[in-house]
Formats: sequence, C-alpha cells, structure tokens
Amino acid sequence: MVSLKFLALISAISVASGSPVPLPAGFHLSVREDRPYNASLPNVTIFATGGTIAGSASSSDQTTGYRAGALGVDILIDAVPQLWNVSNVRGVQVANVGSPSITPEILLNLTQQVQQELDSPYCQGVVITHGTDTLEESSFFVDLTIRSEKPVVFVGAMRPATAISADGPINLLEAVTLAADPDARGRGTMIVLNDRISNAFFTTKSNANSLDTFRAAEQGFLGFFINIKPKFYFAPALPRGKPYFDVMNATTLPQVDILFGHQALNPTLPSAAVESGAKGLVLAGMGAGGWTSPGGRVIQQVVEDNGTAVVYSRRSMDGYVAPRGSVGYGGGFLNPQKARIMLQLALYAGYENAQMRTMFEFDA
Repeated sequence: MVSLKFLALISAISVASGSPVPLPAGFHLSVREDRPYNASLPNVTIFATGGTIAGSASSSDQTTGYRAGALGVDILIDAVPQLWNVSNVRGVQVANVGSPSITPEILLNLTQQVQQELDSPYCQGVVITHGTDTLEESSFFVDLTIRSEKPVVFVGAMRPATAISADGPINLLEAVTLAADPDARGRGTMIVLNDRISNAFFTTKSNANSLDTFRAAEQGFLGFFINIKPKFYFAPALPRGKPYFDVMNATTLPQVDILFGHQALNPTLPSAAVESGAKGLVLAGMGAGGWTSPGGRVIQQVVEDNGTAVVYSRRSMDGYVAPRGSVGYGGGFLNPQKARIMLQLALYAGYENAQMRTMFEFDA
C-alpha cells in the first residue's frame, strides 16, 4: 500500500527537479483495503485510457508540454476520496497513452470490456477517463457500439494532475456521480468536463486550451452540475436515427482517411490514400462540403474504379452537408472526425449504399 504522502513526495520531487518523476518499476496502487463495500451505494467501474487527466508535468504551473498518461487509474481514484461517498468504485486500466495514440484496437478492446461490464447486474454505470484531444472520437465510437440503458460517461481534463489548479479530480468526481445517478439512464454516452454534461454524438472540442472547450454549439448541453449534483435540462432522449454497430467480435476496423479541403488542394491525394490502403475517405470540405473541380474528378474516378466509400463533411465548426448525388454521401451534421468513425463502423458492418445514405444524411 502506498500512501498519499508518497504521492505528494513524488509531486514535490518533480517540481524541485524540473522534470517529471516516473513511478517505480512495477509500481501498482491497489484500491484501499480500508474502503469497505457499501451495499447502499451503486457500483461504478472506471476504465482508464490515459490522457491529461493522468498527466504529469515538471512544475505546478506547466499546463502544456507535459507527459500524458503518467499515472495509473488507482492513483486517480485514491486522489479523490469523495468518490467513496457516492459509489463503490473499481478501476480498470485499458491503456495509458495520450489520446492521439488511441488506435482502433484500443477502442475495440475498450468497448468490448465496457459492454461486458454493463451487462453485469452488479454494475450501475461506467466512467471512462480519456485524453481530450480525441475524446470526441472515442466517445462517439462507444456511443455507437454500446447497447445499454446504463450511464456511460467520458471524462478528461485540460490540466495535468500536477497543475496548481488541476481540473481532473472534480471532473472525475462529477463523472462518477453522474454514472451513479438513475436519472442519467437512457441518455446515451455522455461527456463531463467543467461542470457541463454533453452528449457524445454531437459534442466536439472547440478550443485547444480552454477548460470550457467541449460543446455542441447547435444542439446544446444536456445539463450542468451544482455542488457536484447533476441537473438535467431535458428528459432522456437520443439523437434522431443514431445507429448501433455490434463489434463484440471485431479485432480491427477498415482504414478510413480524412482529407482536408483548401484552395489549390492537391487533387491526387484521394488516389494516394486509396493506394495506401484506405477503404473509405472523408472530405473535410470547404463551406458545406465543397471540393475543387479537379479534385472532384479524381474523387469520381476513385469511386468508379475502386468502389471507395466517400463522405463529404465540412471543415467549418458546424453545419449540415447535404446529399451529394451518386458520388459519395453527404455527412449531415457530423464533423470529419466523427464521420470517419461512423464510416469505419459502417464498412465493417457491410452496409450497402442505401443504408449508408440514410445513416449519414439523417434521413431516418
């Protein structure tokens, strides 16, 4: 058993030395034995994947350039003793990386473990700690691949755990509180940061640095926290036409690449992506999915020659991309990174043209 004094010592040494101090080899902090099971509280499992919420920096005022995924899930739990006032918590370390390093294999492993946990009658909810850089992608993936009324809550932080005003602990406490709340059932996968509750389907990271970064500008928030208690604005509801994909037996997903639209773009990039193995393409188009004329001709050729699935999205923050005719699908309300996830899953599921069009163009 390693005490909080030891953790404080690690932090102090890190600040004094000017560089992050790694945990000892083979170090593992188990959930405290002096935390007995409380039969009157719900059971919440925390699946950890790394990220800033588990990050470590060389000083308490450093909020960029830190090491993400430096701390294990048990340390995160032990640092917030208030968790035990709202639930019986259990930690599972799925990965411990910065979120840009999340792979399809990690996502599949995560969603399969989460589904198995939710299927247990002893689990009332799940929390997933994750880096914020790609949190919107992973939460969207889980939202499309989990089938359960129980709450699933993604949580992260914009400041590392060593920061003088780290946001991770209160975010984690709010996330667990939400996952343990019966009123959170039936709302799909949710995101908690900065006292706000968001729906994973539409929410995106809108600012690279600000704590108040996760939002769905058009669709809005689901709720807010007052004194760590969730307050919902609406009754439980799900996005219109949200599909479900069964990936419980999947081990990998088809490659889908995103191409960014701009003036004088290189029209040959779609062909290069397909030659490198892409089975699908998402175009982050200009305006409402616009692409250059030379580039459009290459897209048409790629579709005709290879049967490549192409989704037109937009590089702008919000908006709707309409149907595109016979060459590709309109991305509807999805931004490029979410459209990529959905296209991967649709290709894995073997969706036909009509199913693709209905799903992406929100013609449900």
